[in-house]
Amino acid sequence: MKFLFFLLPAAVFAQGVALDNTGSVENPKPTWETQRQARTYALEIPAPRGQITDRNGRPLAQSRLSYNLAINFPTPLDWNDVKVLSFARQQITLAKGLLKRDIQISDAAILGHYKNRGVLPLDIAEDLFPAELSIVQGGLPSELILRQTYVRFYPNGSLASHIIGYTGREAPLSIRPIENNDRIFPESEGREGLEQIFDNELRGQPGILHITYDKEGRKTSERIARQPVPGYNVVATLDENFQRLCEKVLSENSKRGALVVIEPETGEILAMASHPGFNPNDFVPVVKPAVFEAYSKDPSDPLVPRAFRSAYPAGSTFKTFVGFAALVSGLLKPKDEFNCPTEFTVGDHTFKNWKKTGSGKLNFKEALTQSCNTWFYQVGLKIGAEPIIDYSHRLGLGRRTGIPVKSETDGNIPTDEYMLRVHKRKIKRGDIANMAIGQGDILISPLQMAQAMGAVSQRGVFHQTRLVKQVQTIDNRVVAAYPDRVREEIPVTPEIAELLRKALVAVTNDGQGTAHRAQVKGIDVAGKTGTAQWGLRTAAWFAGFLPADNPRYAFAALYEGEPNDNTVHGGSHAAPIIGKLFKEVFAPQNPGEKGAATEPEPVVPADESN
Repeated sequence: MKFLFFLLPAAVFAQGVALDNTGSVENPKPTWETQRQARTYALEIPAPRGQITDRNGRPLAQSRLSYNLAINFPTPLDWNDVKVLSFARQQITLAKGLLKRDIQISDAAILGHYKNRGVLPLDIAEDLFPAELSIVQGGLPSELILRQTYVRFYPNGSLASHIIGYTGREAPLSIRPIENNDRIFPESEGREGLEQIFDNELRGQPGILHITYDKEGRKTSERIARQPVPGYNVVATLDENFQRLCEKVLSENSKRGALVVIEPETGEILAMASHPGFNPNDFVPVVKPAVFEAYSKDPSDPLVPRAFRSAYPAGSTFKTFVGFAALVSGLLKPKDEFNCPTEFTVGDHTFKNWKKTGSGKLNFKEALTQSCNTWFYQVGLKIGAEPIIDYSHRLGLGRRTGIPVKSETDGNIPTDEYMLRVHKRKIKRGDIANMAIGQGDILISPLQMAQAMGAVSQRGVFHQTRLVKQVQTIDNRVVAAYPDRVREEIPVTPEIAELLRKALVAVTNDGQGTAHRAQVKGIDVAGKTGTAQWGLRTAAWFAGFLPADNPRYAFAALYEGEPNDNTVHGGSHAAPIIGKLFKEVFAPQNPGEKGAATEPEPVVPADESN
């Protein structure tokens, strides 16, 4: 992959840090007395920040040139306060007239800059628009100059914003006296997402600008002593087109939610969407107070990365993992049957099935297809909490995935230790019954759900989930790589793997299944719906993998219902998101292409409440 960068010219700067007579930088904080005797100054030129790209080298974050209008104070710097303010106000008035901007700079800020950092230009208008730039390029007095700086730019706007994150400008340099190796303009620093985690790699190596003054303090020359070296490029596992499609489908079919797609054979995240999102360009070079307030007060919480920082009760999707634990541990046999009554009593509490009629005796495939709660209550109590907890953890549930982002949620699979800490008691039989259908204190992020389904699709081989492929230099030399590795390998017999596959396919294709709206013509979709109360809201899920016989994608869709809206279900709200997504993924390039996916035949659905 090849990347293009640009470097700033040496001209237009009037700045410096004193060097002693031997030419070495020794005086860490030169005084004006030592500067009068100095001849050469040095400052750092920030390097262009490296790019963040998708897996194919398409830029997701890059740097662009920005132009600031600045006051260039004449040297030597020996004016009194009145003269400084008069000079600066004249230039600001002129700039207002040229740019038609309201430029507000206090007297204290002007005087502080002149006394402490007057060898540097004073920026009065930042990041000029193209029309403004055209005006000032027509000619400026020597007292006003254009300063070129680097500004972060996100070419796709809000695309993958929660993953990429954003940058912010470091603290301004004008609040203290100038020091050796100060930068000629503030550098950007990562504040969220990959921008934050890979901040050191993206920054690059600064250049050095030397400026020479005569004994009276007048500048005589300046030159670049060392060119800045661009930062490294971070190559993500994301596919830009897949990410865009996921965000499109999610935004068109939900007000709030998340959608994750993983390549289960490698653990690479192809897309990870959280809706709603935000535009990271709004934070560059600094976020305006009104913009930040609008984001912060938005009740839909657009700054929250729901895919990996939020965790939700799993509902009936968790039955997949209960069945996995029961079958793989040998505590449940494929042909074992249990009744599916309308209710089931544990101690003094009666648990209800979501259906109002019983279904008689069912085996695992039939019970998962119909999502029978009372069947899973019995299986949960038969095998106990320990294998459910153990296999859930081995599938990555209730644990961080380890992707390079801050504040990833742990989720939660309740253990005795957790129950003692939170509820002052160990796990009881009623807790196990709740756990068996994904209720109680279970919390899972959409990313964890997708990776667990990926491990199931690979017959227990759990590839480490990855968000970054590698870090490389501008000339494509790889300096850090994150190759595929197996995080966990759970022995699963071919018989059990096939049973799990057929059961998950039946959820989508069978007349008793709950996920008919996830169907894709010509493709067997294996998955499980889930519906769980989450405070006043409902968390609706559909998670699984496809094609079922040769999985290329593992997925999880999460739909957040409105408060007190009891019409939201996994089958009616989450499953259609997956169906619409993969109809487009598997759509033919040409309308008449043989074997391509088309609209599925209509199926009379079951009551898709689970």
